[in-house]
Amino acid sequence: MILSRFTLKNIEAKGVEVPAQSLFDLPEKVLQFGTGVLLRGLPDFFIDKANKQGLFNGRIVVVKSTDGGDATAFEKQDGLYTIGVKGLENGEKKEEHIICASISRVLSAKSEWDKILECAHNPHLQVIISNTTEVGIELLSSDDMRRHPPVSFPGKLLAFLHERYKAFDGSRQCGMVIVPTELIVDNGRKLEAIVMELAYLNGLDEAFIDWLENSNYFCNSLVDRIVPGKPDAITLKKENDKLGYSDELFTISEVYRLWAIEGNAEVASILSFAAADEGVVVTEDINLFRELKLRLLNGTHTLSCALAFLSGFSTVKEAMEDEAMRNFISSLMKRELSPAIPYTISEAQTDQFSAAVIDRFANPHIEHQWLSISVQYSSKLRLRVVPMLLQHYKLFNSVPQQIAAGFAAYIVFMRSTVGNEGVYKGTANGETYIIKDDQAENLFHKWTSNEFSSIAEAVLSDTSLWGEDLGTLPGFAAAVQEKIGEIEEQGAAALLSSRQKSVA
Repeated sequence: MILSRFTLKNIEAKGVEVPAQSLFDLPEKVLQFGTGVLLRGLPDFFIDKANKQGLFNGRIVVVKSTDGGDATAFEKQDGLYTIGVKGLENGEKKEEHIICASISRVLSAKSEWDKILECAHNPHLQVIISNTTEVGIELLSSDDMRRHPPVSFPGKLLAFLHERYKAFDGSRQCGMVIVPTELIVDNGRKLEAIVMELAYLNGLDEAFIDWLENSNYFCNSLVDRIVPGKPDAITLKKENDKLGYSDELFTISEVYRLWAIEGNAEVASILSFAAADEGVVVTEDINLFRELKLRLLNGTHTLSCALAFLSGFSTVKEAMEDEAMRNFISSLMKRELSPAIPYTISEAQTDQFSAAVIDRFANPHIEHQWLSISVQYSSKLRLRVVPMLLQHYKLFNSVPQQIAAGFAAYIVFMRSTVGNEGVYKGTANGETYIIKDDQAENLFHKWTSNEFSSIAEAVLSDTSLWGEDLGTLPGFAAAVQEKIGEIEEQGAAALLSSRQKSVA
C-alpha cells in the first residue's frame, strides 16, 4: 500500500511513529521555498515534532521553485513521508522511523503562482523558510516582481511580501519571520539586502519599503544535519518492505540535528516549535554554533582527510573503525583544536560538541568519502584551520603536533602529475585519484621546483595560499617536514600514533 492519510490506520510495523488524524486539520502557518531532503529532514522534522506535542500547531505550504524533480509523490502521499533516523547518540546505536505530517501541500511556482499568492492572504501564516541552495540567494537586478512568477527566489519572496502587505493594508502585525537555511554566512542579512534592493529596482513605494524593513524579521540561521539524497532503489525497497508500505519520499537522516536561528524574544515566541527539540536554538547570536561547527566538525574533517586517505581509508566510517585513527581524531579535537578556537567557548561546550562529532563520524549508515571532503582542500585549510593554528601559537607558542601531521599529509596528498587534459592526479596505495583543488597547479610547481627537504617551507611560506607566512611560526615548518619524511619512509599511518614528538 502507498503511504497516505487514509492508509495510516493500516500500518502495523513496530517502531513507526504514526501521526494522529487531528494534525491534518491544523492551519497553514509556514511557507517553505524548496522541497529538498535537508528541509524535510530538519525544519519540517522539527515542526512535525512540535505539532505532535501541541506546541506550534501549524502546517507547511511548500513552494516548488524549480522545474527539476517530481511533486506527484507529495500529492499521492498527502504530503506524508517517513524519516529514518539512524546513527549514534552518546556512543549508543539509535534507529527510529517517524511519519512526518507537517507538509499540507506542494505548489508549483511555475504553474500555481496564483495559489501561492493566495497564501499571502492567510492570517495564520507567520513564517517563511527557504533552502534554494547558495546560488538562490543572489541578486538578479533585472528580475521583475510582476512576472508570473518572478525568476529568482528573492524576486518571488518580494512579490509574496508585497501581496501580503496589500492583503492586510500594511498592518505591522502581518509581517513575517523569514528564516533562510542556505549554507552561507549571514544568510538572513544577505537575503534582506537583496530583497530591499529589488524593491527599489522595481519602483515600489516608500510605505511598502518601510513595512518591509520594519515589520519583517530576516533571521540568520545555521543548519547542521546530514540528510543524504534519496536512497538507492535497493535500500528503498528494503525500507519499504520493513515498514509494510510504499514511500517514495523516504528520507534517511543522522541522529544529530541543529537549527540555530538568530532572533529576539518576539521571533522566539513566533517560532514556538523550538521548544519541541533541543536541536532548535533561537538566540541573538549564533556565532558560537558557527565556530563549533567550522572548527571542530569541518576543521577536524579537513585535518584528518589526507592522513586517513593516505592510510588506506576510503570513508570516514572506515577510518573511525580503526583505533589509531579514531584516537588521533579525538585527541586532535580535544588537545589542539578546542583550546585554539578563536572565540570565547567553554571547555564543557567543546567537550559536548566533540563527543557528538565522534558519534557522527562513526555513523555506520553514512558513507562519507574522504575524496569528497578533499575538494578545494587548500581553501578549506586556510578558512577552517589557519586561524586556529595562529591562535595556538598566540596562546602556547609551541608546535601543535597533530595539526602539523594534518598539514604534512595535505602536502603529500597534493603531490601530483598532470595529464594532457590538464587534470592533476595523485597516487596513493597503488591507486590514482584526481585532485580537485584550485591550487593544484601551484602545489604541482612547488613539488617540481623544490628539493624534497624544503617542500614544507616552500608550501607554508606561500602567503597566496594561507594569507599568512606560516613558515615563520617557530618550529612548525621543521615539524611538518619531519612528518612528510615519515610518510615517505613509513607510510601515513605512522603519524597516527598518539605519541607527541617534541620539536627543537
